[in-house]
Amino acid sequence: MTPSQSPLIRLHPADNVLVVRHPLALGQVLPEFGLKVKAQVPAGHKLAARDIAQGERITKYNVVIGAATRDITAGEHVHGHNLALVDEYRDPSFGLDVRPVDYVPEAERAQFLGIKRPDGRVATRNFIGLLSSVNCSATAIHRIAAHFTPERLAAYPNVDGVVAFAQTSGCGMSSPSEHFDLLRRTIAGYARHPNLAGVLIVGLGCERNQVADLLVSQGLEEGPLRRGFVMQDSGGTTATIAAGIAAIEAMLPLANDVRREPVSAAHLKIGLECGGSDGFSGISANPALGAAMDLLVRHGGTAILSETPEIHGVEFMLTRRAVSEAVGQKLLDRLAWWAEYTRGHNAQFNGVVGAGNQAGGLANIFEKSLGSAMKGGTTPLVEVYRYAEPIDRAGFVFMDSPGYDPVAVTGQIASGANLICFTTGRGSMFGSKPAPTIKLASNTPMFERLRDDMDLNCGAVIDGECDIDEMGRRIFAHLLRTASGERTRSEVLGLGDHEFVPWHLGIVS
Repeated sequence: MTPSQSPLIRLHPADNVLVVRHPLALGQVLPEFGLKVKAQVPAGHKLAARDIAQGERITKYNVVIGAATRDITAGEHVHGHNLALVDEYRDPSFGLDVRPVDYVPEAERAQFLGIKRPDGRVATRNFIGLLSSVNCSATAIHRIAAHFTPERLAAYPNVDGVVAFAQTSGCGMSSPSEHFDLLRRTIAGYARHPNLAGVLIVGLGCERNQVADLLVSQGLEEGPLRRGFVMQDSGGTTATIAAGIAAIEAMLPLANDVRREPVSAAHLKIGLECGGSDGFSGISANPALGAAMDLLVRHGGTAILSETPEIHGVEFMLTRRAVSEAVGQKLLDRLAWWAEYTRGHNAQFNGVVGAGNQAGGLANIFEKSLGSAMKGGTTPLVEVYRYAEPIDRAGFVFMDSPGYDPVAVTGQIASGANLICFTTGRGSMFGSKPAPTIKLASNTPMFERLRDDMDLNCGAVIDGECDIDEMGRRIFAHLLRTASGERTRSEVLGLGDHEFVPWHLGIVS
């Protein structure tokens, strides 16, 4: 039996648990580890490498993920039934692990075929988008978008589609408020996104989030490729739909007048997301994506880590890479906000992970966070942003968001992400527009079962076919192809029209 075929994975010499590569049977003997299995243990779960005393800290990757609630004998299954979350002080050690980036010279940087916009930004896709200022205009924008079938768009081969981004807020909310500002910031981020060649914003007319005020407050000027409509001023539903169709028809020739050309990978901004994580996510897909992001940063690009609840417990891994104490403190401030925001609730931030995470081998939020944070690679953390704030720094950055996939990705796209990389262990059917989603499977069985939805199989790392660095190079090459126009699995399936989900924050009345 070669090391790659071993039924157990030892992540760090100091760990007192091992990760199960393949399901283990009760009584199975593992002579290379000197263990006899005390229970049936699923793949991705943990096995005690030695006797662990009650109260002893349990470590994975030499990071504490909890404490034993009772004495655990070598060979026992270690999970939520005998492992408890312990929230202790973690020294942020600001900047301790900052290492200079070995940038690739500009003339030698990787390239992709992108679409240059007049303001110098680069698009990876070329959509026309419709945005609703309020839920009351959601149906209207969907009806307008539905008019533009593939047959009607055939005359405009450079346009990827007409898509409606409806949302469920905009009125019945406190304004001014943080929630109100966040909603407007998110809508504006999509309205100015380089992947949207043209935008039509439609409101009802009596909502709090007035279209005219939205445009002025966010610095959005109207023009041939950016229009605003109000249904109560346009004659109602039927008249608004007709006027919206006419407005899009006028935009299509302008939007179609583009071509792809070679541009530097420095123009890529990648949103990093994980969903349906399992015990393999932190061993294969997440660290491999981190290796790809290290390559991206070396080539001048930007990696956007988010999901604030999913760095809880391992935030020191990021603060130690912060370029300054001020940047590191911004991250801690967001975590402190989350601690107050979720106080008294059975939320992920307070330890409880989803049923799929638990079935996949993740016992609590600290263990999940340990894998999640790896998506960001190893380069310095250069800035921390609020949800949907425009990202204006290249390199590795953090954007505050919930862990809920569509909300986090919506914020990343609003911040400027032009591609999304989504790791998953249990499987995800997520897709996004106008920035496409690439889905990375953490294990081969799931990849084979859900081939229609998965783009890359990082389970090759678990199977011993390649190492993390090689998988990172494969992901980076795939990013360049996708940015050049190669369609992702979610694009082939037509996903992304209904995944625009701004963060609902605050009082609804």
